[in-house]
Amino acid sequence: MPKLNAILETALYVADLDRAEAFYRDTMGLRCLFTDFRMRAFDVGGRGVLLLFPEGGSLQPIEAPGGLIPPHDGRGPAHIAFSIDADALAPWEDHLAASGVAVEGRTRWPRGGVSVYFRDPDGHLLELATPGLWKGY
Repeated sequence: MPKLNAILETALYVADLDRAEAFYRDTMGLRCLFTDFRMRAFDVGGRGVLLLFPEGGSLQPIEAPGGLIPPHDGRGPAHIAFSIDADALAPWEDHLAASGVAVEGRTRWPRGGVSVYFRDPDGHLLELATPGLWKGY
């Protein structure tokens, strides 16, 4: 079987694209790579891209310069995890508190990793995870 290297893009569907953009830019510190009326794309550590689409805004095929993008959408609270260094956990927790973001949960994993859970403005469950969560991470 051919090998997969990584997940390149993760998509979230949001009620208010500008509000979501502000959260991921200002609170999460992500750099916006692309913006237009139908989406925002953010760099995640130089190793992946977070795409934000308005809910219901991608239900029709999209003619891109290089071809056709099939329709897609999602509803309800999704979950994504961001990897962070272990020594960044406390500064992240301080930053979230200073930004008014409530931490909903914290888990210490058997391999030694720690996860902190909180929500974005659309109710998506976000996780900051230190090494030791999964085999290989």
